[in-house]
Amino acid sequence: MTGISTAGPSTAFICSVHWESCSSVGLANISEVIRCKAAVAWEPNKPLMIEEIEVAPPQANEVRIKIVASSLCRSDLYFLLEGKNGSNFPMVLGHEAAGIVESVGPGVTEFKQGDKVIPIFLPQCRECRFCKSPKTNLPIVHYEGMPEPVSRLTCKGKKLTQFMRTSTFSEYTVVKQNAVAKIEPAAPLDKVCLLGCGISTGYGAAVNTAKVEPGSTCAVFGLGAVGLAAVMGCKAAGAKRIIAVDTNPDKFDKAKEFGATNFVNPKDHDKPISQVLSDMTNGGVDYSLECIGNVGVMRSALESCVKGWGVSVIVGFTNEHDLSARPIQLISGRTWTGSAFGGFKSKDGVQQMVKAYMDKKIKVDEFITHNLTLNEVNDAIELLKQGKR
Repeated sequence: MTGISTAGPSTAFICSVHWESCSSVGLANISEVIRCKAAVAWEPNKPLMIEEIEVAPPQANEVRIKIVASSLCRSDLYFLLEGKNGSNFPMVLGHEAAGIVESVGPGVTEFKQGDKVIPIFLPQCRECRFCKSPKTNLPIVHYEGMPEPVSRLTCKGKKLTQFMRTSTFSEYTVVKQNAVAKIEPAAPLDKVCLLGCGISTGYGAAVNTAKVEPGSTCAVFGLGAVGLAAVMGCKAAGAKRIIAVDTNPDKFDKAKEFGATNFVNPKDHDKPISQVLSDMTNGGVDYSLECIGNVGVMRSALESCVKGWGVSVIVGFTNEHDLSARPIQLISGRTWTGSAFGGFKSKDGVQQMVKAYMDKKIKVDEFITHNLTLNEVNDAIELLKQGKR
């Protein structure tokens, strides 16, 4: 079986979608083009089309992967619905998945056919100054504006852009070996695919970036997959009080399952949410995490932190608007920072998270609430847009 799951930072569900693979993993395919099904985005803000595409053999330092399970993230919609940030159509979306190595190109020594893997949108070469630095998890490609690698996917004679260098809404894809993590053979791919983005991002933002301390008070803004994972991270770090903030009261029961102790709906109050949280916590929370991607909420999250030592982390993605804050809000001792992929060094972090799941130290299954087929991928998109659980 192969699959696709849906989730997003402003929804409280993950939808696991399964479909039959078009071909098996076999040695005969190693030097051949594979024809398989994929969900192709031909233009912005239009339904995805299920097409037969061609997936070329892996070249030097590349790995061809049979995708077994994938998930739909709010970031996929961000680029699909408006063609954000110069989205290059046609493309195959998807960047949160798990699969099996079908073949490897020249120079690949870390992987072999049959390995279970998770492709990652954030590479880790382990050799550049950024990968070697403990101060960041972003690789050199994020700093030097390097171009996207050549796509190995084509459809009807046209090259398909590989979204975030992964394109996991396809039964097969080709990824650079520095953007693939080998995982435990026993790991269930239809579950651990969710660790390729959303869960790791939210959980790591609390544990790695905010560095939540035992006994502290936290506020998490937005209870989608990323927000729920942030709640889970705050609990794992020992927070005593975790306030879940969302305008949808139906999400609190799910947040409670992941460790939230209080729920606040901004619509229930006449005063700013930062003032509500300040009144609840004797001056503000120790840590706040914005998991929506709304610059107004980002400022509210900062203002919800206590003066002197409060830390606010921007987790939700957007690149459409400028941030605004009064200097005194930072001069008074608050820290405002961002987090990409939860601060995890990607390959290492994915392996750590898979092990934590296998050791029953983190929740994953509990995020999954829907199962659909690849042919129903547009239904999955509608579920995400509507915030259905």
